[in-house]
Amino acid sequence: MTKPTLLPTRRFIAALLLGALALPLATRAADDVELLNVSYDVARELYKDINPVFAADWKKKTGETVIIKQSHGGSSKQARSVADGLEASVVTMNQANDIDMLADRGLVTQDWAKKFPNNAAPYYSTMVFLVRKGNPKQIKNWDDLAKPGVKVVIPNPKTAGNGRYTYLAAWGSVLKKGGTEAQARELVTRIFKNVPVLDAGGRAATTTFTQREIGDALVTFENEVQMVRSEFGDNFEVVYPPNSILAESPVAVIDKVVDKRGVRKQATAYLNFLYSEAGQEIGAKHFLRVRSPAVAKKFAANYKPIALFTVDELFGGWKQAQKKHFDDGGEFDKIYQPK
Repeated sequence: MTKPTLLPTRRFIAALLLGALALPLATRAADDVELLNVSYDVARELYKDINPVFAADWKKKTGETVIIKQSHGGSSKQARSVADGLEASVVTMNQANDIDMLADRGLVTQDWAKKFPNNAAPYYSTMVFLVRKGNPKQIKNWDDLAKPGVKVVIPNPKTAGNGRYTYLAAWGSVLKKGGTEAQARELVTRIFKNVPVLDAGGRAATTTFTQREIGDALVTFENEVQMVRSEFGDNFEVVYPPNSILAESPVAVIDKVVDKRGVRKQATAYLNFLYSEAGQEIGAKHFLRVRSPAVAKKFAANYKPIALFTVDELFGGWKQAQKKHFDDGGEFDKIYQPK
């Protein structure tokens, strides 16, 4: 007896169709390129805006889909995570010292600062003060942060780049006036006696000051305080001290990771995009000081003139500053007594 022909059920046909549709989708997903940008704490919003613009530009130029994931935290803490195995395609930090450490570990080349323009720093900023509306403690200069009764919020210089920049800015403000190392140490000691809590990163310090309402002043990057003012309006004011430190935001490709994953071309293009007019304009909108003269002129209202000194000028470069001030047993450990 001839067996009847079994016709495929609707469910079976539907499954076949879905499978057929899924195949090209899976192929496209497999062809996507994924990059991980490991960055410092207060750059979260910056790269949230940059990533889709770069991805669209790269798609238009190459037809390739690039997905950029972000990781943020205290700059030095992030660098240590990469050194310990976090597979970053690129790092976008707020100080050269953190990338030098990765170079010492063999993750990036020793000449990483020559791989991109401007010492591989597409943006820079400086350290300024955010104070309560009306500036009730009349904080105008670094000396004012050391006065009795003033509470200052600063992230931990051992883990956060902006904490380190703040420390060096205060120290350097004394040297720029012709003061001695001993006088600089005395000022920084008094400032840190006024710090009620040391947060691990800059964004946590901002939360402590703005939402927990701790402190009379927050010292952090110029672009961070402008973001706070944009979000919270008239509750705060920005104070520019007479001088401060130039705070560059260096970038690097993590050579071992990009070569292992075959994404060097895309990672390099991503960092080069930061120097493009589009990338510079996004940086300027986030109140970062940019390298493009045309973009800087367009956003001139964002930048108040301020006298800046460099780490090289007053501290002999980042490696020397790190060893003297921030390594275990260094100046910071000697002057700061945890509460």
